[in-house]
Amino acid sequence: MSNKFRIKEIQAKSIIGTTKVPSADYVINPYTGCQFGCMYCFASFMGRFVGENNKDWGNYVYVKANAPELIKKDILRLMKKDPHPKIAISTVTDPYQGVEKKYKLTSSILETFAENNYQGRVSILTKSPMVLKDLTFLKKIPNAEVGITITTSDDKLSRFLEVRAPSASTRLKTLKTLNDSGIKTYVFVGPFLPHMKYKPELIDKLFSEIKAAGTDTVKLEFLNLPPYVKSRMKEVIAEESPEIQEMYKDSQSKNYREELEPIIKKYLKKYGLKMYYDEIVHHVGNQELIEN
Repeated sequence: MSNKFRIKEIQAKSIIGTTKVPSADYVINPYTGCQFGCMYCFASFMGRFVGENNKDWGNYVYVKANAPELIKKDILRLMKKDPHPKIAISTVTDPYQGVEKKYKLTSSILETFAENNYQGRVSILTKSPMVLKDLTFLKKIPNAEVGITITTSDDKLSRFLEVRAPSASTRLKTLKTLNDSGIKTYVFVGPFLPHMKYKPELIDKLFSEIKAAGTDTVKLEFLNLPPYVKSRMKEVIAEESPEIQEMYKDSQSKNYREELEPIIKKYLKKYGLKMYYDEIVHHVGNQELIEN
């Protein structure tokens, strides 16, 4: 395991992949790995495809350097379909992490969709204000959509698990700029941080600020703890108070979800926010964070 950040350029065979994501037909992930390295991120499983240790999540990025050439070919295949398929960028990385400043892979991909007047939905999910540099391309894609991941409006709480990601307040400002520019948006509140159950005023504040930024649709997902995330999270909270540890342990129970969902729905209704899937996504299984 290494704590030194590493960038490696690779040649991908394809830039477009199939997906089980219900809101998309195909996915595009310009990078493998993510500099933000959020501790709860389920996408760290991608490390096994490039020989990286789970504990090194956030310390490496594999750059699909030939993505601009691949998308120019692949889009021709997509446009033969009627209607044009729905595309999701990105599902297991952030398309606007730091390396995008140098490589501009996401920009190149969006430029290709814009130049070809692609009619299918092109949806991006990010935590970065860097998305604003591509407003020109986004405006030229008829069905462009940008999701901003915002797990809390509290910068201190955000920093607890999203150590290298842009601050929550920066993301809210980005969201407002996107809306003011006429771009369709949604907010991904995922994972829904267990702190929120014990401090419902945080839910109120988050939903209030989402609405104030001009967005009316949210995707909600409870904390997902497959084994490779569980091991990392146990280390993160090991030095935290018993109260915080208990919060995260409870987050995996059915009772937790049943108690929290009415609270969430109350605040959604208060601010006139809609749920993307008409449900809060949760993950079933043996995911207890702290063994009894």
